[in-house]
Amino acid sequence: MKRVLITGGAGFIAHHLIYYLIKKTSWDIVSLDRLDYSGNLNRLDSILSSLTQEQKSRVTIVYHDLKSEINPWIKKEIGEIDIILHLAAGSHVDRSIDYPMEFVLDNVVGTTNILEYAREVNVSNQLERFIYFSTDEVFGPAPPGIYYKENDRYNSTNPYSASKAGAEELVVAFENTYGLPAIITHTMNVFGERQHPEKYIPMTIRKVRDKKIVTIHSDKTKKIPGSRHYIHAEDVCDGCLFLLLNEKKISTIKNDYGEARCKKFNLVGPSEINNLDLALKIAKSQNIDLKYEMVDFHSSRPGHDLRYALDGNLMKQLGWKPKISIEKRIHEVVNWTLKNKRWLKL
Repeated sequence: MKRVLITGGAGFIAHHLIYYLIKKTSWDIVSLDRLDYSGNLNRLDSILSSLTQEQKSRVTIVYHDLKSEINPWIKKEIGEIDIILHLAAGSHVDRSIDYPMEFVLDNVVGTTNILEYAREVNVSNQLERFIYFSTDEVFGPAPPGIYYKENDRYNSTNPYSASKAGAEELVVAFENTYGLPAIITHTMNVFGERQHPEKYIPMTIRKVRDKKIVTIHSDKTKKIPGSRHYIHAEDVCDGCLFLLLNEKKISTIKNDYGEARCKKFNLVGPSEINNLDLALKIAKSQNIDLKYEMVDFHSSRPGHDLRYALDGNLMKQLGWKPKISIEKRIHEVVNWTLKNKRWLKL
């Protein structure tokens, strides 16, 4: 029986991951979270209420802020661990622009503290795997036709992405210096049920429902909307489990970038979609005509980029890709969110 520690367990992606692993495996899960603006205990309550008593018994919830080291009392609550999935992070770009030091503390110092704990676990109990969940934003804006591969150079354009890039480098350093069995994943624009209402998709669902104008961030001409490879949280969870269950496949990958051993993987959505088309699909799912305004993204949102794009070929070569189309995922999320309106409240 494996025991998995998931940091940021009450966060958006992590609570989906807890639910997915409980349903798909027999593993025990420990959720570690400090429960701030992005860590919502209601998320955990929502998923736990849909589980059987046996499944609930496999989930342990521990309160801790990773800006502080994991002390002996917290270690005792966590228990012996086989796998660590590190998702705890400050992730709101706008907040990072207003409060950059918070993101250095959360994403760099916090990652260092969980790495130190992982190093200790690895010495005493041979940790099976440490996965750090990073972001496409470490690579910065992607010009048309460019899709960043796992080991391309960093080009951070805001304090959030810079802090995530710094944390990535720490993970690589711990892999190489201490032999920590670490890998890094990059995801981009994850969406799904119970997402924070200020994020683009729930915000657009709410504005369309209320027949308000949706702001579409575009280039300076206000004609070309920004685009992303949106990916549903369940697909991220599926990709993560795929990596955990396919260690032999991972071991066959050669690193062509020098001596650093830490492998990286892009978890990419089914297809690229621009934000106007996405808003139109959300409006269509509600049978409401879209009201929108194209806005120059640089003047309205400094630190944000028009296009992000990742190359997902490595995971495809290993045998993984999202199973459900972006259109179906969007339709499902719109319907679920309208039936669970409390998740649209700011």
